Amino acid sequence: MRRIHREILNDPDRQAYDAAQESPVTVLQIGEGNFLRGFFDWMIHRSREQGLFRGSIALTQPRPSGKAKIEKLAVQNGLYTLVTRGLENGERVERKEIISSFSRVFDPYSDWNQFAEIAESPSLRFVVSNTTEAGLVYTPEPLMEGTPVRSFPGKMTWLLYRRFKALGGAADSGLIFLPCELLERNGDTLRQCVLKYCQSWSLPDEFIQWVMDHNRFLNSLVDRIVTGYPSEQADAWFMEWGYEDAMLNTAEPYYFWAIEAEKELEAELPLQRAGLNIRWVDDLRPYQLRKVRILNGAHTLMTPLALLHGLKIVREVMEHPRLGTFIRETVANDIIPTIPLDAEELNRYADSVYERFLNPFIDHRLSDIAMNSLSKFKGRVLPAMLTYVENGEEIPDRIIEAFAALLRYYKIVKVNERFMGHKLNGSDYEVKDDNALLEPIARIWSHKLPLEETVFLLLSLKEVWAYDLSSVNELVYRVTRHILDMEVSVNE
Repeated sequence: MRRIHREILNDPDRQAYDAAQESPVTVLQIGEGNFLRGFFDWMIHRSREQGLFRGSIALTQPRPSGKAKIEKLAVQNGLYTLVTRGLENGERVERKEIISSFSRVFDPYSDWNQFAEIAESPSLRFVVSNTTEAGLVYTPEPLMEGTPVRSFPGKMTWLLYRRFKALGGAADSGLIFLPCELLERNGDTLRQCVLKYCQSWSLPDEFIQWVMDHNRFLNSLVDRIVTGYPSEQADAWFMEWGYEDAMLNTAEPYYFWAIEAEKELEAELPLQRAGLNIRWVDDLRPYQLRKVRILNGAHTLMTPLALLHGLKIVREVMEHPRLGTFIRETVANDIIPTIPLDAEELNRYADSVYERFLNPFIDHRLSDIAMNSLSKFKGRVLPAMLTYVENGEEIPDRIIEAFAALLRYYKIVKVNERFMGHKLNGSDYEVKDDNALLEPIARIWSHKLPLEETVFLLLSLKEVWAYDLSSVNELVYRVTRHILDMEVSVNE
């Protein structure tokens, strides 16, 4: 069977591909992975379809290890198929699109000259990246002429310096950086890393001033589950479509992108005009808070409780007669009132979250979500608990139950350097978290004290919670009762 390439496209797709090839490179993308191909590149494709965006994307990978994907995309003329599937307004949907946003696909480690050529191009305007959180860090390395810079922020510093010299440091030659890494203030972080490289490489003061004055490092928040290559479904689709696609990608229908910048940038990146769910905002924090407290918070609320009861994936929790209702009521009645944003909008967002959780095409494993649950609870749910305490109000009982389930999930014993717990039915599981936190928790449980004393000691661990929660009125007693109720209910 033939591989996807220009010659097998129908007329509209071939015209879209040819138009992209003839367009100037206005975007440099660092990141060949599933996420950007199912998020940003799809958005550019949609904008190009409507004649709103007239540039194209040059794609490179951040690490030498990404060369295999780059080579596969190059063989396919930069083309790939995106299938969007899931629930949308309660209806099951499945859509197929051939994405043709790339005009260049190359490996910068073997073609550093092409990277330099793009750096010097007057048409370049944006740099979009997803190098993971581990990629957005400063890593000291020497600057050697003709040798590829390995780190992502280092590459961006070199690119900017090359551009500065080639274009004479003109004010309008600066770039707009749109990092999509899942870090708060990701644009600020990239800017700080670039300035560190400027200093360590002793680059000229006038260049550093140009970086600060004429380049934008925008903070942004991305949200979409991109599930990648569907191994179980791919062959059947290829038979149906009449072609193979080594870079086939899948994604959920929901997506959202908030960018901390003025709306006037729509003139250059017309994604909103293309009908896409992006927002240019003055402050990202409300959107980050909404996502952390509702989407991430719901995951954290459900996971220990569901795992203790033997459930395995998120969809099972939402379909469970008691736990599904528990999650919806906790978010609506206990979490949303602690968020200082419009309640109606928050409830609409929560409804979209539940629909995503129920996606029949995504098996989101609770065991994956359970990793590092202590820090997740501390960042996602504990602030809501403390809001009630600070207001002199009683913490809602549903939140207490979820907290009790977390402590019961962390009823662990150290066995051969692994920390093991047991479900309510007695079966074992491994708890994966920071060993510095797991050690004192395991030690407290090992004393086999009366449960209320154990809970008191666990709530007193300031190194875990950053607070002495044992002093919160009746919290020790209420958590103890819920743990006892869990143990009793499974034996009834």
